[in-house]
Amino acid sequence: MWTLTVDQEGSRRVGDRVDALLADLATASPLVAAGPGAVVLPFERTVGDEVQGVLANPELVVALSLHLVRAGGWSIGIGAGTVDTPLPTSSRAASGSAFIHAREAVEAAKSRLRHVPLAVRGPDAGLAAEAEGVLALLGAVVARRTAAGWSVVDLVAAGTTRQGDLAAALGISQQAVSARLGAALWDEEVAARPAAARLLRLLAADGHDGRPDDEEDDA
Repeated sequence: MWTLTVDQEGSRRVGDRVDALLADLATASPLVAAGPGAVVLPFERTVGDEVQGVLANPELVVALSLHLVRAGGWSIGIGAGTVDTPLPTSSRAASGSAFIHAREAVEAAKSRLRHVPLAVRGPDAGLAAEAEGVLALLGAVVARRTAAGWSVVDLVAAGTTRQGDLAAALGISQQAVSARLGAALWDEEVAARPAAARLLRLLAADGHDGRPDDEEDDA
């Protein structure tokens, strides 16, 4: 499993944004469309201006992490590992290696040397570094995407794929649509997301027997 510990940046300067974040997670984030069982423990305020939740789907971890990078103002720590059972109703009462790794990750994510405030920790330091590297690159793409790029990407992500329909919706030419998608690196992001998710899956599985979950299912 994966624990995400997310800490607000600069709360003394901009005020507490946790309630707004929790509302966004509940209504406008990838969590809204998550399948059954994907959210193990829902996100909630843990202490101060920090929120935490537990997920069981690595693709959802990737999508949510990039959603948070886009939102801006959050340090994102991803911890892969085990969660002790029986599960409590609140992540504040939960324990396990995934929580320990998430704490280490969010502290690392706060480093001023990071262009993307995201870190990954888990039972295998090498795998964690690889997952973090891919996610950081994806995060850099997301963070640098312009408003014009997002105007097209958001429509495509919502299911509008024909360039003629996109052009009509935005009031621009099809050539402009193509140019915006190219500059936004949308195809590259879509192509790289599975690699990040697979590395996270491998990292979580390493806490058990070293095999990814899909190989265990096939056994």
